[in-house]
Amino acid sequence: MPKRNRRRWFLGSLLSVAVLVLGAGGWVLYQNEYDLEEERVTITGGKQPLRGVLARPTGGQGPYGLVVLVHGDGPIDATHDGWYRPIWEAMAKAGYATLSWDKPGINGAPGNWLDQSMQDRADETVAAIEWAKARPDIDPGRIGLWGASQAGWVMPKAAAQSPDVRFVIAVAPAINWLQQGRYNLLAEQRKKHATPEETAAAIARSDRTRAALAAGQSFDRFKADGGDVDGLTPDRWEFIRRNHLSDAGADLARVKVPVLLILGGKDVNVDSDDTEAGYRRILTEPGRLRVLRFPDSTHNIVPEDVEDSELRSTLLAIAAPRSLFTPGYLDGMREFLTSMDRTNRRKG
Repeated sequence: MPKRNRRRWFLGSLLSVAVLVLGAGGWVLYQNEYDLEEERVTITGGKQPLRGVLARPTGGQGPYGLVVLVHGDGPIDATHDGWYRPIWEAMAKAGYATLSWDKPGINGAPGNWLDQSMQDRADETVAAIEWAKARPDIDPGRIGLWGASQAGWVMPKAAAQSPDVRFVIAVAPAINWLQQGRYNLLAEQRKKHATPEETAAAIARSDRTRAALAAGQSFDRFKADGGDVDGLTPDRWEFIRRNHLSDAGADLARVKVPVLLILGGKDVNVDSDDTEAGYRRILTEPGRLRVLRFPDSTHNIVPEDVEDSELRSTLLAIAAPRSLFTPGYLDGMREFLTSMDRTNRRKG
């Protein structure tokens, strides 16, 4: 190839690569933009101020319905590291704003989320509802709750406490804390193809921990006695000790509003069959319960083959975050919210 032609070919190749890189970057930026107007807010009225995000639909007039988000377990910030935004956008398409906050102690927020009981978390949620009702851009007659996993022990309490809660969306909740823990232990053992001996040893360690919790042992005492403290801190131990007897049954029986229950068939954290059976046994009034099941989805309502691939899940999280979720999940919640408004209009 002549020198001049090689130079042209090289420059042309560089230009092509540049166009591809810029195009990919533009696509990523587009995929990470949402039809939302986000406002940083301070939620007052509870035990301590909460640092939150109020996300409203773009281009609307308001007042909007409101979905108050109740986190699952762990040190979660208001956006859940961006994980929530596709959910907020789906709700915005139904005309609903969303309200979420940093857990106490996260991002410099006051308090410590590990000091909370499930009742504390329910009180916090009710305080957030009261705060939101005073805003002119929020319709106090269209407020509901969305929560995942551990929120299943919080939302029924909050819904029973607050007459302003008009619906609940429960994603992968459990009924009984201890039963959920044992299911998770056995499911994890099966997933990693543990031997019977390994599974028996894991159960024995779990039983020893349960006995220590039942006896009210401190973390230091449990550790000194040779208990398994892998992954535990004193604060985490106290959090578990405070909440390990949680059971949603009695609180669910007090819920008198429509509930959308969303479950994954590949959930190794929560026994979806047990949860559905419990909700159906308790919420028997016609129209009280709707169930969406996604057979190939995990606890996060993500396809199992996506969640099990770190490369695939990372690429989707960057390039197409809405596509992380199982098809039908976001649309299902949007349709539920739309149906709530239709029902309320008929009643009105």
